[in-house]
Amino acid sequence: MTSSTVLIVGAGPTGLTLACTLARSGAAVRIIDKSPSFHRTSRAKGPNQRSREIFADLGVGEALDAAGSTRMVLRKYRGGVALHDADINAGPPPGPGVPYPTGLGIPQWKVEEILREKLASYGVRVELGCELAGLAQDREGVLVTLADGRRIEAGYAVGCDGGHSPVRKALGVGFEGSSGPEEVMWCGDVEADGLDRGYWHQWFDEDGAMLLWPIPGTTSWQLQSSLERDEAGRPMAPSMAGFQRLFDRHARVPGVRLANPTWLSTYRVSVRMAERFREGRVFLAGDAAHVQPIAGGLGMNTGIQDAFNLGWKLALVARGEAGEALLDTYDEERRPVAAWTLKLTGERLRAALEGTRTAGVGTEVVLTEDTTTLGVGYGWSSLAWGGRGAGERAPDGTGADGRLFGLFAGPHFTLLGFGAGSAPALAEVAGRFPELVRAHRADGAGAAYGVEGEGLVLVRPDHHIALSTGADRGAEVVDRLRHLGR
Repeated sequence: MTSSTVLIVGAGPTGLTLACTLARSGAAVRIIDKSPSFHRTSRAKGPNQRSREIFADLGVGEALDAAGSTRMVLRKYRGGVALHDADINAGPPPGPGVPYPTGLGIPQWKVEEILREKLASYGVRVELGCELAGLAQDREGVLVTLADGRRIEAGYAVGCDGGHSPVRKALGVGFEGSSGPEEVMWCGDVEADGLDRGYWHQWFDEDGAMLLWPIPGTTSWQLQSSLERDEAGRPMAPSMAGFQRLFDRHARVPGVRLANPTWLSTYRVSVRMAERFREGRVFLAGDAAHVQPIAGGLGMNTGIQDAFNLGWKLALVARGEAGEALLDTYDEERRPVAAWTLKLTGERLRAALEGTRTAGVGTEVVLTEDTTTLGVGYGWSSLAWGGRGAGERAPDGTGADGRLFGLFAGPHFTLLGFGAGSAPALAEVAGRFPELVRAHRADGAGAAYGVEGEGLVLVRPDHHIALSTGADRGAEVVDRLRHLGR
């Protein structure tokens, strides 16, 4: 039997983001996955603007940028005829508080590979072939039993193990919602010679659809299509022959052959959310906690953001810098966000189904300002301690020591001081909490934070504002941090 501070079950983007967040904080973390090997399938198309901020904080932003692409131009067809191109990243640039104006196109397997490399730099590696067979917990910790009889003890466990989560089932936590009665779409990774890789090709006709996205860094394409049915009207299993028939029917490009599939799958719409995200010492994150329509690309992104929210809290509790009650704020903050995400993606799916009936319209209709998730905040949270913007995402800007998002990076709070009168408070708080808080003057960013003249803004490790108060209120900041989670 082996033990750790936190055991993560599931090594997808959610589990890996959580593992990296914990490992860089010094927590003893293990991450297991039931798969015998790492997959090479495209799945999610990449991080959105908010997830790119998180990945930059974790030190993997540059590697992801080098492997991905910010260019995504949709070429839309009807009856095999190209009607319109739409560059979905060509809109007006966001305000100065946003360091990443676009999402990033990159296959999920590459995101996971880069995160695994980062995790390995902390001495932690994913343990494959570890299928969960049982889970028990008491007031002291969690005991996980694997299918091969091995046992793992941990202080806490987190289920990041997908929509069919064995962890969630072992906890007996309900997964309320609904799933469609049958598959609605085929998916796959294929090769297709003769198509221009500068475009995401989208053929929408009255009787079906075929979409081919060029997977950055590869010669392959991600295919999404309507599905074929048998003589009784039942959905058929995906196949290369079926892919080719649908391509010929909708694309009508002679000579292009689809070949060498590395992924064949079907998709069914599910809208479900766990009735709670915490059960004692065990937590649920990502698809284990919520599944939603793919419209808007928020599945992977919401899981990444779950993990970043939970990670800093688990790390502080594990280090003894916060009380156990801090962990309750994970469910308090992320369950309402999950509910909002389910509603938003349902609306975006309906918009796509309606919009693509019009010739020349494609999947760009699913993208809105909401799908960047830059506007997601926690104004209702018990960690929103007061003042302007409490609970909201802290905007980027420039302080005396550099770009704010660069200063935020790391497992610490950041205290921003505005005006000369903030200097004593900055020194007081930094002196009282040398490991927990970094203090910086940020006079040039006052307008972005709604600070006129002098003031203090305390930013959480996940870039959300905890407190905005007067420049002479250093004692208030100290008191809040001293009682964090206690």
